[in-house]
Amino acid sequence: MLPFLTLEHVTVRHLDKTLFRDLSWQINTGEHWAITGASGSGKTSLLHTILGKNNVINGSIRHYFYDRYRQTHEITDPYFNYRRLIAMVGHHHDFRNLSHTTDFYYQQRFNSMDSGDAPTVNEYLEGRAADPELAPLQVAGLAHKELIKLSNGETRRVRIAQALLQKPALLLLDNPFIGLDVQARKAFHGIVDHVIRSGATVVLVTSPAEVPPGITHVLHLEEGRIAGTFTREAFLAQYREEAPPAAGLQIDPALLAGLIADAPAASYEHVVRMENIFVKYGENVILDGINWTIRPHEQWALLGPNGSGKSTLLSLINADNPQAYANKIELFDRRRGSGESIWDIKKKIGFVSPELHQYFKSDATCLQVAGSGFFDTIGYLRTCTPEQLQKAEGWLKVLETDRFAGEKFQQVPESVQRLVLLARALVKNPPLLIFDEPCQGLDAHQKNHFKAVVEALCRHLPVTLIYVTHYEEELPAGVQHFLRIRNGKMI
Repeated sequence: MLPFLTLEHVTVRHLDKTLFRDLSWQINTGEHWAITGASGSGKTSLLHTILGKNNVINGSIRHYFYDRYRQTHEITDPYFNYRRLIAMVGHHHDFRNLSHTTDFYYQQRFNSMDSGDAPTVNEYLEGRAADPELAPLQVAGLAHKELIKLSNGETRRVRIAQALLQKPALLLLDNPFIGLDVQARKAFHGIVDHVIRSGATVVLVTSPAEVPPGITHVLHLEEGRIAGTFTREAFLAQYREEAPPAAGLQIDPALLAGLIADAPAASYEHVVRMENIFVKYGENVILDGINWTIRPHEQWALLGPNGSGKSTLLSLINADNPQAYANKIELFDRRRGSGESIWDIKKKIGFVSPELHQYFKSDATCLQVAGSGFFDTIGYLRTCTPEQLQKAEGWLKVLETDRFAGEKFQQVPESVQRLVLLARALVKNPPLLIFDEPCQGLDAHQKNHFKAVVEALCRHLPVTLIYVTHYEEELPAGVQHFLRIRNGKMI
């Protein structure tokens, strides 16, 4: 077999960390690889190393595909190198406003004036949304939709389309199935096959349970080293034998009791009451006729496919959407628009979502980010007291991330960032918790552990819960109420 790419005894560093030491790996022409491993094992770092983002201080990387390209193409651009033949799609986008001077911000999709500053899909794809080679990605129907208003699945398809238009020899996909509903995940298997048929070699990071059929081989990482390489069939047979247990884990009861001891006692008739909710942007109806009442101590699952309106519905509760004032909504027994500020509402809610994670840019430490939950700020904009930091560190310990407390939030693994944001949601013991896909990007142990934490909280606190997931096995045991929506309507 012709080699496509080799890493030969590489030692790799990024900033002050050694990511890999004496790592060797070869991809042959015609092979397509999945990379699996626990949180922090180095999966995304390996993609970034291939992309040329990390510093290889020993060993070498051979780009055989680039050497062959140079032999068959006349290159006149002096800056053309192997990176021009690689495209990467991570699970965070880097969309910018039409002026190209500012990034999107967290509430932008809910503010009609500012959302209009976002490019459309067709503008982002340089007028090629209807290109026949992109047909399997189904982006033509999204051509006139602003990027900021895309669902998770739509965003992923558009970004892969943009990558394919670069005609890459190598396409790197970082957790492409994260945040997708059941049907979208099945469709993405076909998209991976389409990419392979286009002639690109695919290397993707994924969970062991979601290795697409088009993948031929699997590389498994443990703590920055290769623990094994397998054919897809051999790996799946082994994974089925070694599947992690689904049962929850034990939580330190004394630590948890201390953290929730000062939880405020609050009495409400209704935590949320919505009547005939209607939300429209331009000609697009997002929510139509939603009626929802949540009473204290109830645990709810909010379910529905990508693009069904779940995030918009939650934004009305979390005081992020100005259309709340045009609807009949009561939060904590008070009608929206009756004089309360958004901060009055937010201080009663602990919230985490993929969108919050996307836009949470901060140079603060993980401990400071967790502490920012006392003030509901995106970033460490107000200084915590020593007591608040101590409590924040306690929640990091409950979520098994306290060893990262002093590290910069932007420099820890994505899964650790998500757990830190979950700690941020919990620090003030709010009467309402809204967890929008909280386990997105977590490995099996982290998911089980977090589920055990939530179940313990629901047993010991008068907490009300709204939980969103595309994996119903992730739902905590106490969830007994369900709201399902599709195309903005209750079903």
